[in-house]
Amino acid sequence: MQVRSEPSTRTIAGIFLILLLIVAWATLVASLARVVGRWPVILQTPYYLFMGLVWILPLKPLVRWMQTGSFRAPS
Repeated sequence: MQVRSEPSTRTIAGIFLILLLIVAWATLVASLARVVGRWPVILQTPYYLFMGLVWILPLKPLVRWMQTGSFRAPS
């Protein structure tokens, strides 16, 4: 396997998409903070825990695409 000295276009695009995903998700969560802030703390905790973890789900296919060029795992 040959090691590249420069990142591929797909890698650069993937990094941009990851950053865009993070910004979009943070904006969504922050926009709901006024509503969620009225909830009891016992409900806010699982909400923020869930929202803090669920953004990771689309990363696996995106990273796979960055590495292989395909969103799906090889069958």
